Amino acid sequence: MADFLDPWVDDRPADGVFRVHSRIYTDPGLFEREQRCVFGRTWVFLGLESQLPGPRRWLSTRIGSVRVLVTRDGEGRLHAHLNACRHKGAMLARRETGEARQLVCPYHGWVYDLAGKCTSVKDERTGNYAAGFGDDHDLVALPRFATYKGLMFGSLSAEVPPLETVLGDIRPLLDLALEQGPDGMEFVPGRIVFRYRANWKLQLENGTDFYHLTSTHAAFMDVMNQRRQGAGNQEARQFDWHKRLQQRAGTFHFEHGHAAVWMDQAEAEKRPIYPAIDEIRRRVGDVRADWMLKVRGISLFPNLQIADGASLTLRTFHPLAVDLTEVRYYCLAPVGEAEALRAWRLRQFEDFFNVSGLATPDDVVIYEDCQQGFATSPGWLQGTARGHGLLREGGNEAAEELGVRPLATVIGDFRVQNETTLHPAYREWRRLMGAAEEREADHA
Repeated sequence: MADFLDPWVDDRPADGVFRVHSRIYTDPGLFEREQRCVFGRTWVFLGLESQLPGPRRWLSTRIGSVRVLVTRDGEGRLHAHLNACRHKGAMLARRETGEARQLVCPYHGWVYDLAGKCTSVKDERTGNYAAGFGDDHDLVALPRFATYKGLMFGSLSAEVPPLETVLGDIRPLLDLALEQGPDGMEFVPGRIVFRYRANWKLQLENGTDFYHLTSTHAAFMDVMNQRRQGAGNQEARQFDWHKRLQQRAGTFHFEHGHAAVWMDQAEAEKRPIYPAIDEIRRRVGDVRADWMLKVRGISLFPNLQIADGASLTLRTFHPLAVDLTEVRYYCLAPVGEAEALRAWRLRQFEDFFNVSGLATPDDVVIYEDCQQGFATSPGWLQGTARGHGLLREGGNEAAEELGVRPLATVIGDFRVQNETTLHPAYREWRRLMGAAEEREADHA
């Protein structure tokens, strides 16, 4: 226990110091504690309501290492349970999604309806069960389950605050993604799933990291430049990154580990929502419509990120081992979007993201390089310091314009490329890990 008390997050605001130790990416003991104390005690994104478009649908997902099943019953009501039969614990759903009147355990044939009620114990009458067998054989419900504008979240702890409290003031930024379509948002059919051999927190960091763009993705930017000169695929409506990098940019820090980055838009006409911007303005107002055209990235602690830069993308990442992570990418789009705009959106999405895209593979290689580097030269890392000199408590003019109340902000030229967006996440990480330690000590 004393070993864990070492400060793996060195946070000294008065001294202008914030840094993390490389051990947080490599220590198997810390990883196991994260499963219990971080993923076991927070709200975690499960999926979109639109992934369950009608009654008797189900969606298989996870919270950390725990398998979860989200369902719509015959009345269309949503439920969330552990994806485990009450008999021997076998998974009921092996595929990602499906439609069924009932779920049948493949091991011993116990049957459940889509509300989680056990409707049949195979051969129960001839089983000679004792009285203690009881009559509660239903699936185990998640302690907490809630939705926000089509996003579904669950928690393994009944003690978490209400979802809207935890989302807090990042909600207006979430709304900028979730209200682009008048009839809501949906995933474009299909998804990208892959694994990388490194720690999950590397993806957590990368989602709000502007600093790596011009080095890690230099080849992508070179391809974009060649296309502007007439070469290659013209359908992706490539952005002029030289223009983009001359813009004003900033960050917002929020409670509960959330953060956001933004950058003024240089080429709004290349965004798939641009042809619909007049309708969007009538519906959400000029300020919010203008913000929808900006480059934005939000990170909801611990493992949900929505990026609206190259394309509107929702990303989740699940820790499988201290050095193994599963990532899922989805292209997010307005329901009922015109076919031509949907094609435009997909070309931009597959260009940058995708395992065969021009940028995602760069990131994956770097994550694995970092993981190997941690083992080679462990110690305090200096990757959370850039922009610290511009960090200010509270809001600024950008926050006031959007109507958010962040804990802290940075605003300046894009070239600041600040890294302070990692501070909220690691403060929340340390809080949850430390609070769990105190509970365990009290129990002992």
